Amino acid sequence: MTGNSSTAGISGRNGRRWGARALLAVAALVPALVPNIAQAEPDSPCRELSFAVPQGQLAATLCAPAAADTVVVLMAGSNYNHGYWDFGYRPETYNFRQALNRAGYATLIVDRLGNGASSKPPSSTLSATTSANALHDIVQAARRGLDGARPYAKVVTAGHSLSSGIAVLEATRHHDVDGVLLTGYSHTLEVSQVMGVISSYHPAAGDPAFTGRNFDDGYLTTRPGTRAAAFYGPDTTDPAVLAEDERTKEVFSLTEYPDGLSSTLPPMSNGIDVPVMVVNGSVDRLSCGQSFAACTDTATLLASEAPYFAPAARLRAFVLPGSGHSVNLATNTVEYQGAVVDWLNTEIR
Repeated sequence: MTGNSSTAGISGRNGRRWGARALLAVAALVPALVPNIAQAEPDSPCRELSFAVPQGQLAATLCAPAAADTVVVLMAGSNYNHGYWDFGYRPETYNFRQALNRAGYATLIVDRLGNGASSKPPSSTLSATTSANALHDIVQAARRGLDGARPYAKVVTAGHSLSSGIAVLEATRHHDVDGVLLTGYSHTLEVSQVMGVISSYHPAAGDPAFTGRNFDDGYLTTRPGTRAAAFYGPDTTDPAVLAEDERTKEVFSLTEYPDGLSSTLPPMSNGIDVPVMVVNGSVDRLSCGQSFAACTDTATLLASEAPYFAPAARLRAFVLPGSGHSVNLATNTVEYQGAVVDWLNTEIR
């Protein structure tokens, strides 16, 4: 068609202007038309820190969203280092640190003495009490301001397995935290299963993963190929996660166990006077008692643990179905991440 048709007038410079305006209008409408498109969130900025202790230095990593006023201080269990909380494989699923950062919480992951980037003194000098004292100093530093950063209004400690015991020791002796997260922890230990896991340990000096690292014979690690049975549930194991776990496994000393396990004896945990959350996998060999009876479901775990905590703890529990001891590494770990974030949002923030 030609002549005075309105469409015929959209040509040349005017046509290009109209086209540009149309594209801008469509672009402006996209967010309203497609509200459920997930936007990729950048990872929180992180920096390395170091804390002096009598036996050397504790290495730590602080990752902090800009507006965070609560920091969660995390230590891993006896067979892990910072990588347990900051897992490298498929971080969108398995990285607990990133999950907390996305929820608006700062994280400070600390390597215990003897592992990760922290100092490695003689194994016989290590204990849970030493780590608890160091944790107390770190909590105080967070309240003052870490390495020039503004002070955090609230500080929560989070542990796994041995370091859950460390968190109990710190909280009951110093009463300086706003909440305590205990994972891979309970007052219902199955002694035969615990001894079975301990039997999988051997000196790290003789393990191919630690060749040339000069660990004394008191530093132990898991024998190759034993971590699946010790720390995982058969229905929630990703073989790639297990392989990465084996590649990054850590050392520890049995001298850390006696006072660490003392945290599971009454009435110590009754001294915690801030909110507490206890998390276990439903098939945790170490923490669920005979036939995993204490971890049948969340309500059962809560009933089992409630007598060991004061009313001030406002105890909350969570059982991750099908998971073994290492709840951070189960295929359904995002369920547990969500439960912890909900606890932080309702009890701490």
